[in-house]
Amino acid sequence: MDSARSWFTKLQTREKSIGKKKELPPNGKEGSEDAPSSATKQRVAAAKQYIEKHYKEQMKNLNDRKERRCSLEKKLADANVSEEEQHNILKQFEKKETEYMRMQRHKMSVDDFDLLTMIGKGAFGEVRVCREKTTGNVYAMKKLKKSEMLRRGQVEHVKAERNLLAEVDHHCIVKLYCSFQDSEYLYLIMEYLPGGDMMTLLMRKDTLTEDEARFYVGETVLAIEAIHRHNYIHRDIKPDNLLLDKYGHLRLSDFGLCKPLDYSNFPDLNEKDMLSSKDLNFVGYTYKNFELVNDPEVLGMDASPEGEEKPAEDDEGSAKKTDDPELSRSLSSPST
Repeated sequence: MDSARSWFTKLQTREKSIGKKKELPPNGKEGSEDAPSSATKQRVAAAKQYIEKHYKEQMKNLNDRKERRCSLEKKLADANVSEEEQHNILKQFEKKETEYMRMQRHKMSVDDFDLLTMIGKGAFGEVRVCREKTTGNVYAMKKLKKSEMLRRGQVEHVKAERNLLAEVDHHCIVKLYCSFQDSEYLYLIMEYLPGGDMMTLLMRKDTLTEDEARFYVGETVLAIEAIHRHNYIHRDIKPDNLLLDKYGHLRLSDFGLCKPLDYSNFPDLNEKDMLSSKDLNFVGYTYKNFELVNDPEVLGMDASPEGEEKPAEDDEGSAKKTDDPELSRSLSSPST
């Protein structure tokens, strides 16, 4: 009893001394703890995100496995199968589930693929057709050199590309199946599209028909809308980045320049605010949807005060007068 009391007294004395050390001023002997740097905060946030995602996936896989087993047991009960057959079927089911879990734990590497033809090369990477050794499925492997990404300051762009492909699941966006890395390269295993790109199609056909142009423009708009809904902008829309699958449908690719947007800082304007705003009195813009209109009547009359008309152009083609001197100069300047 005495020994326990003496130990407790020593512990209290030690806690008091530690408390006094923590109460020392910043210029004291112990000094104050430095605030974590931005790099440390980023690592902490990344570790937190990884742990949360890992355990979330584990719980989801466990629930899915339980649901599959319950579904199988119900089907066996309704099929009037003997107990021995049920036992054998459930045993085979558990064996397949174990093999599936083992495959999930397997870490992908470049050794799991046979590298075939190179189909593209960029500033710090290349794209090759590859075949998975176990299944024989054909994919497109994007191989990015880490040192070049660091030297060119493209790390954030690559992260944004990987996050967008993993987040957006749309039939007009190229699919990302998995990603992995080694000491020198980062690998993205994506959907292989054998139809080529839109630039090749335009060079081969020279001019598209109206129906073809309407079809591809519509699918391009759907692809752009899909990434905008997830708060990303592509910033590199061009025919080279519009790929075609084997059926001729379009896929948007190459998100190396994409950028995430934070819409929380944008003003929330509704139609009433836009109608009452005086800043929208620009020549060539409608009040309803703030779109540029090329109709000469709109350019001459829409922005005029009530009961007045804008003067028409003279014979020499001079620009129409406006209330905005900067806009007047821009309209009067020759097009380049």
